[in-house]
Amino acid sequence: MIDPNEVEFTAIRAQGPGGQNVNKVSSAVHLRFDIANSSLPEHIKERLLAMRDQRITKDGVIVLKAQQSRSQEANKEEALRRLQELVDSVAVLPAVRRPTRPTRSSQRKRLDGKTRDGERKQLRGKVSL
Repeated sequence: MIDPNEVEFTAIRAQGPGGQNVNKVSSAVHLRFDIANSSLPEHIKERLLAMRDQRITKDGVIVLKAQQSRSQEANKEEALRRLQELVDSVAVLPAVRRPTRPTRSSQRKRLDGKTRDGERKQLRGKVSL
């Protein structure tokens, strides 16, 4: 779980339609989360920093923008939820792939098919009388 004290919020003006409300009220939120200085476990920090995600800066800061709601509190909750989803996505280790060998039967079928194709192509030669 992410410590809310490690997250920095900045209120900004939302984009898009909304009339005077959009022009006057700073209800959108920028969330900034410094990965290196966080209390996350080291393996999660490494995997987050290794991600090729445009939301992660070169300095290792995650920047999320939330502007779906008209209320600033709802946008803060939305940004925190999305940050938690991002951290949870790297917390699950991918399954290790164990290479398998083709069965003897599948190898035989493959070679038989190659032989048949070769014989068919041999018959395409010039006809000699």
